[in-house]
Amino acid sequence: MAKLIGKVPVGISNRHIHLSQEDLETLFGKGYQLTPVKDLKQTGQFAAEETLTIATKKGVIQNVRVLGPTRSKTQVEISRTDSFALGLRPPVRDSGALEGSEGVTIIGPEGSIKLDEGVIIALRHIHMSPADAEQFGVQDKDIVTVKVDGERGLVFENVLVRVRDDFVLEFHIDTDEANAAGLANNQEVEVYSN
Repeated sequence: MAKLIGKVPVGISNRHIHLSQEDLETLFGKGYQLTPVKDLKQTGQFAAEETLTIATKKGVIQNVRVLGPTRSKTQVEISRTDSFALGLRPPVRDSGALEGSEGVTIIGPEGSIKLDEGVIIALRHIHMSPADAEQFGVQDKDIVTVKVDGERGLVFENVLVRVRDDFVLEFHIDTDEANAAGLANNQEVEVYSN
């Protein structure tokens, strides 16, 4: 393994939906605004009170949390386990890279929308501010390795570094990955250069 460049706290991401304002209004009604219930670690991001149902011909998952604020495009992020329940084969992608991804129907209290694409499994990644990136000696879009110690210790390869002024240092993985490594939120893991 390459050189240890730092430690980073874990943020475990359950299935969730990012909505465009247009889709939000289709699902909840004209002029609707999300109701924040919990701030997330990333600046300005929050878990909303609102939940939705996602459905395919093969399966349904209810009570999928909406995250805010609204975005330019609607995006559904699920785990590989969720994809089996829905009969989908979504690509593993960076957030926002939706072209050619899977589709799903999203059902809300006031209407539903059918996405032709927009369902992904999020590529594991580390959020960093420019100061963090300088300290770690990495740049935006670099690929690093993350090592987890403990009784279910393992190594995550192909971890994308994402650098932006408003980002807060955090290693984002989904529930499948966290469970495989026995990880908990805010647990520290080691980051290695490639």
